[in-house]
Amino acid sequence: MPPSPRRIALRLQYDGAAFAGSQLQRGRPTVQAALEDACLALSGAPHRADFASRTDAGVHATGQVAAVTTTSTLALTRWVGGLNHFLPPAVAVQAAREVPLEFNPRRWATARTYAYHLRVSPVRQPLWESRAWVLTAPLDVSRMEAALAPLEGEHDFASFASRSPPSGTVRTVDEARLHASAPTFRFHLRAQSFLPQQVRRTVGQVVRIGRGAAEPTVVARLLAEPRCGAAGPAAPPQGLVLVHVRYALAELQEWDHDDEDVRGPER
Repeated sequence: MPPSPRRIALRLQYDGAAFAGSQLQRGRPTVQAALEDACLALSGAPHRADFASRTDAGVHATGQVAAVTTTSTLALTRWVGGLNHFLPPAVAVQAAREVPLEFNPRRWATARTYAYHLRVSPVRQPLWESRAWVLTAPLDVSRMEAALAPLEGEHDFASFASRSPPSGTVRTVDEARLHASAPTFRFHLRAQSFLPQQVRRTVGQVVRIGRGAAEPTVVARLLAEPRCGAAGPAAPPQGLVLVHVRYALAELQEWDHDDEDVRGPER
């Protein structure tokens, strides 16, 4: 009798600079391709990996969640150690848990948390430039905090999206905060789901306000008059980290905390 199928959730950390994004793209390196190749090498059978969140080229993760369905009888510890043996250095499995067969990491997510890192310096910062947006001009923290406040709650966030998905552009942001300890700054945004590039375009607009190029009141206007892409250029990808994906699932309760995000070198 053949083994029964199992659904295995995997918590991933990766350096997005090595990939063209998380999802499969023909002829380009992606996190999904790397994970599926490792699953094949480990088990001898092809597997499709489903992801909780789509991350763009250059975006990092400490708490991405993927899931595969398998008939392999390998222990969960082998799925961690074995996959890490076959994965490239830029991506690693942090933990594995068996979950219900119907588990969908994208649809079952109840919250996603992203962090975005900034560094202010008048000179180049080689050890930070792959992990943060390095700026030369000072930032006004009070202006940025005032700009973030209206973003919490349910709104039409079309102005902060690169495109409008089939599900529409209304989302609920549970938290939009700035943690400032100059010369480093970290944005913390949490919602059940985000629009394409919503976090990076939010940061880009708030930084413009912090530099004095726009007033904090522009955020309320962008929400009141939603127009796709109106918030302007997105912040660069290397400062963004998918920190955590939350589920109301007993098997994943010990993952129910924000993983430590990649902050770069100490000051």
